Amino acid sequence: MKIAISGASGLIGTALSRSLRLDGHRVLPLVRRPVSEGEDAVQWDPAVGTIDAAALDGVDAVVHLAGAGIGDHRWTADYKREVRESRTRGTDLVARTIASLDRPPTVMVSGSAIGWYGDTGDEAVTEAAPAADDFLAEVCREWEAATSPAEEAGVRVAHVRTGVVLSPHGGALAKLLPLFKLGLGGRMGNGRQWWSWISLDDEVAAIRWLLDHDVSGPVNATAPEPVTNAELTRVLGSVLHRPTVVPVPAFGPKLLLGGELADSLLFTSQRVLPGVLTAEGFPFAHPTVEEALRDMLDRPLAA
Repeated sequence: MKIAISGASGLIGTALSRSLRLDGHRVLPLVRRPVSEGEDAVQWDPAVGTIDAAALDGVDAVVHLAGAGIGDHRWTADYKREVRESRTRGTDLVARTIASLDRPPTVMVSGSAIGWYGDTGDEAVTEAAPAADDFLAEVCREWEAATSPAEEAGVRVAHVRTGVVLSPHGGALAKLLPLFKLGLGGRMGNGRQWWSWISLDDEVAAIRWLLDHDVSGPVNATAPEPVTNAELTRVLGSVLHRPTVVPVPAFGPKLLLGGELADSLLFTSQRVLPGVLTAEGFPFAHPTVEEALRDMLDRPLAA
């Protein structure tokens, strides 16, 4: 297959591109820099609305993952606007472009997030649950709606609502590991908030599975066994053979990150189940957090 990927240099995009290439697929990353003649890449600039449509004509699939990092900066008004527009503008540009092609792809797998559901407390939710009314839920609603031009053109579109991706190479786990390895890790606040997670391996496998299976609409990319923050803390300490007795009081992250961002990333409780993947028989490599952490932390880091 010939597959175009936006966000190909991010944590998920890098792993997905590597996996596809190892299996002999042709990957075309969407890049903002100039593209050399004959190079397997597609030039685009979502901020100004330009993209090389000719380079996308005839691709078999598009995986759209681009967007400003949710936790990369404090949530000022300007950065919240960037988070929203980097998703909606880029998604609309890709969707409108592939809808206009003479040879459009058969499938578009487009990024989204479990932020759609807001704080679910102890309630387990699946893809059937409605959107919440906070900032991240609004972003997810607009993000998913921006794929409409592709859907209307007959392209199968799946929205991957991704949870906390666990990998020692990046994301939340990579930020936690240094503290936990020093024995300074602990639960966040009271630790009762649910974290719906997925290993990077299963995230990549789920995206690849969606490329090949006739599934459309929202798909939760989360492991079948979410855990509380306290349980994740306990398991991570056990795997690393380090104590986890010092809790992190809520005021610390809120002071560092700002209250709204800290609440959304660390203290919101989201017990999200992979209803579609489970019903369709997707084979999780890491259904439990202990299996995931033991596998990835015993594995040598890639160069």
